[in-house]
Amino acid sequence: MVIFQRLFYKLISVSNRLVFLTSLFLIGISSVLIYVLEPGTFENPFNGFWWVMTTVTTVGYGDYSPVTVAGKMLAMGLYIFGIGLISIVISKVVDQIFLFQRRKEQGKMDFTGANHFVIIDWSTNAKLAVQEILHSDPEAQIVLIDQLDTTPLSHERVHYVQGNPIHQSTLEQANLKEAKAVFVFANEVTDFGNFIQDSSFVDGKTLLIATTIERYYEEIYTIVEVKDRSNVENFVHVDIDEFILSTDTISQMAVRSAFHPGSSRIVSQLLSKQHGDDLYEIKRRPHWNTYRDAFDELLQEGATLVSNGEKLNINRQLDREIPDDARLFVICDEETYQRIT
Repeated sequence: MVIFQRLFYKLISVSNRLVFLTSLFLIGISSVLIYVLEPGTFENPFNGFWWVMTTVTTVGYGDYSPVTVAGKMLAMGLYIFGIGLISIVISKVVDQIFLFQRRKEQGKMDFTGANHFVIIDWSTNAKLAVQEILHSDPEAQIVLIDQLDTTPLSHERVHYVQGNPIHQSTLEQANLKEAKAVFVFANEVTDFGNFIQDSSFVDGKTLLIATTIERYYEEIYTIVEVKDRSNVENFVHVDIDEFILSTDTISQMAVRSAFHPGSSRIVSQLLSKQHGDDLYEIKRRPHWNTYRDAFDELLQEGATLVSNGEKLNINRQLDREIPDDARLFVICDEETYQRIT
């Protein structure tokens, strides 16, 4: 038993590749050997393989069993070595599963998907953005980059990457070059859990991250959250596609609600796909010449045409021709959007 114990300790310490190859060799040679020793009992090599598998996994159906001395000697060898070896294989497989899960939670694995969303720095706004993306697109994949020890959110469509986003290796781990868009959220929490009081320092960190992204991935669509509007000028040398001024948005909605009660709920509804009607972009139809053509037809189908890109005044330009580069936005529910597109 001491010899066997030492042998199994040696097997546990060797590489997984060697253990798996040894197990396959033992199972294969035993399956052929038992058929050679007792062809009348096992009839074909597959039945020998079946018997070996039921033996080493301790299932033991009893439908096939050796009757000769040589066959029984082989069976005893499988009892001693085969069962122990398969147990080691199973334990190593379980260890690999736990290792995979642990590496995934710690953000140590590369993301190999494409057309995904990358969110940099975990915060309340980042959490809300993740929830909105998951509700908006049931197929969307999200890669979250932060320096936390483990992922702050466990979800099958959220992949965590641990690392500093100003390092190209971290961005490569998130496969940023094939991402659909990247969000850089302002993070007021330091690595030690303290809050940064000065918004300029927060925006300075955001600027550094945005500069790194644009340096290596200038074609990626970049959305950046800025804490102080006056700091937007510092981003002038960086090609940022859109800025989010969270403090401005909150204050503006609060004032609008005071002057026009309920207006903030309308805006929130349009911004979130989880409630009510939403804002959608649709393609121009070939027979639409003017905004009126599009407006009247869409109205009959249950959608309201509201803008061409940022231009919200098309209701005063209904007889104007729709430009070739127009981006038409409508307000409707999900069912109507699927129907009209």
